[in-house]
Order: sequence, then C-alpha cells, then structure tokens
Amino acid sequence: MSDDGHEQNGTGHESVPSRQRRRFPGISSRAYEHPADRSALVALRKLSGFDTVFKALSGLLPERSLRLMFLSDSVRVSDQQFAHLNDMLRDACYILDLEKVPPMYVTQDPQPNAMCIGLDEPIIVVTTGLVELLDEEEMRAVVGHEVGHALSGHAVYRTILLFLTSLAIRIAWIPLGNLAIMAIVTALREWFRKSELSADRAGLLVGQDLRASMRGLMKIAGGNHLHEMNVDAFLKQAEEYEAGGDLRDSVLKILNVLPRTHPFTTVRAAELKKWAESRDHQRIMDGHYPRRTEDKDTSVTDSFRESASHYATSVKSSKDPLMKLVSDIAGGAGDLGGRVRRGFGGFAGSAPAEDQPPRNGSDGWDGTTDTPPRADN
Repeated sequence: MSDDGHEQNGTGHESVPSRQRRRFPGISSRAYEHPADRSALVALRKLSGFDTVFKALSGLLPERSLRLMFLSDSVRVSDQQFAHLNDMLRDACYILDLEKVPPMYVTQDPQPNAMCIGLDEPIIVVTTGLVELLDEEEMRAVVGHEVGHALSGHAVYRTILLFLTSLAIRIAWIPLGNLAIMAIVTALREWFRKSELSADRAGLLVGQDLRASMRGLMKIAGGNHLHEMNVDAFLKQAEEYEAGGDLRDSVLKILNVLPRTHPFTTVRAAELKKWAESRDHQRIMDGHYPRRTEDKDTSVTDSFRESASHYATSVKSSKDPLMKLVSDIAGGAGDLGGRVRRGFGGFAGSAPAEDQPPRNGSDGWDGTTDTPPRADN
C-alpha cells in the first residue's frame, strides 16, 4: 500500500496499491525528465501561447475521429473491463498526483505496444500483445510510463508526429513536399526518443521496482522467455553496443537509430539502471523534488545549461569511438587525421586510404545497402 494509504477523493483515485510505494504529491515532470527532453519542453512552454497556436495549427488533425475509433473498436478500461489495468492506471495517477485520470483502451494487436496520444486530452492505448506479455509489476511500470507521458504534456507532440509520419507516406511522390515533412519528422523523432527515456523514469517512480522495469524491457526485446535471459548479460549488450567497433560503427549506429521512434531496448535498460542508481533518483524517493507550482519560475537558460552539461559529461564518459574522437578534438589531442583515416579505413579495403586509392573508380563502398530495422515498441 502507498505510504499514507488513500481512499476516493473526488479525483477518480479509488484503487489501493498491492504493496507499499511512495507517493509524490505535486511532483513536476521536471523531476524525472531527461535533460534533453526537459530543456526542449521548458523552452516550448515558456513561449507565450505556443501550445494554443500549436493546437490551432493542428486543428485539421482528426482527433475526434481517433477517439471515436478507439471507442468503437477497442475495449475501454474500467471497473467492468480490464479492472486490474484500471486499478493500475488510477494508482499511477495517484502516485504521480495526476488529478484527471486519462481514459485507457485495450486494442487488438499482437505487437506489444503502448502509446499516449491526444491533443485536447491524453488517452492511453495498450495492445493485447503487451497485456499478454507482461506480468502485473511489469505492466505497472508500463502504465506509469504512459502516465508520465501525460504528466509531461508529451501527448500533443506525439500525436503530431504520428500524423506527420502518415502524411509523409501519403505525399512521398512529391519530392520537395516529402523532404520538408521528413525534416520535421526527423527532429520530432529525436525528441521522441529522449521523451521515452523520461517516461521510463516515470514508470520506475510508479512501479518502484527496478527489476520489473528491466524484465519488461527484456521481454520487449526477446519475448516471454525470461528463463532464457539474464539482466546482467542484457545490460552487457548495451556496454558492448556503446563501446564496440570503430568510427564506421559509430556512423552506422546513427543511421540505424534515425528512422526509429524509440531508443534501442538495451540502451533504455542501461539508461534506466544508471538513473535508478543516481543521487537524483534517491532525492526524489526521499521526497526532495521539483513541484509543479514552481514550473512557472523555471529558467530556460538554466535548463539549457543543465542539458549542455549533461551532454558534455556524456561525451567525456562515452566509450563510443566517435564520441571519443569528439572529446579528443575538444581536448586538442594530436594525430586526429590519422585516427580518422584508421577508423574509416575498412570502408576502402585493407590498405590505408593515403597509400592505396580505391580501385575501379570505387568510392570504397561495396554498393550494398542495409535495410534499417523497424522501430521498436
């Protein structure tokens, strides 16, 4: 049960958690947001009337049609339908102190997925594939993840991304039109990936069980075969992914992630574990966190400064070859030209680029292309 217990209080919170967890009255989404996510959102919120204008420009979006579609062709979570999910939803809203409980729907889809969308008000949708894949504590983290999106105000921008992605497909035959749309989509996807890291943290604050959060991410990656998986080995994959290879691999990582809306699952697990062990997380659990009442006084400059500091620290501590190169450039390391040539030498064959030009007029590529992996869920 939550630390102070709770009863119905007029906000729709009636459920009683199955075990004791801490509640965070008045918590601001700034408490758990990833620095890059937080700095972007603070800047947008500080622009006078931005959300109003953004929604006005989005007036053509078929939100009413979207809501009617889920109402007519999915199952709305309630005390009568998927009652255990309804309890989790109200419990998550209670723990994060979200006054209005968003509607939740379960939709028939074997692909494990969940989303928080909507322009005027957020709605949460989970697939049957996800419901069948996760146990109670794993699902609790996912519901907390989606409630975190709602509290952060992500639903509006996520809905816009879904719409623009669909629009880009429809106008793909118009070269310039599609190019302009895809530029916006690419930028939104970069923010979207950062917002997923934020929502993972919110899911941990709600579930307060790191092992359950880890299990859920492992199942998203490898299915319902926990007896065949190991958390430590899974996290080691993330270390190998970050540190492995040379500059060519660093470039390929960037190209692989660009079409995705979510970070790679092992990366999400590693990021969440790192945050769970951080002082910031411990301070929140001790009751020391930003309040929503303080949001209006948030400094945009301080937020960007914090974000810049975070990235500088990430670059310095990263094991990725490209990030090491960036760090060395900033530090004035010598022989960078040689390091770059060695890093990319494999693209042009076994001989160094300065000693052996590409044969037969080739630019060093083998002419094959890799199909980027589809986005995860």
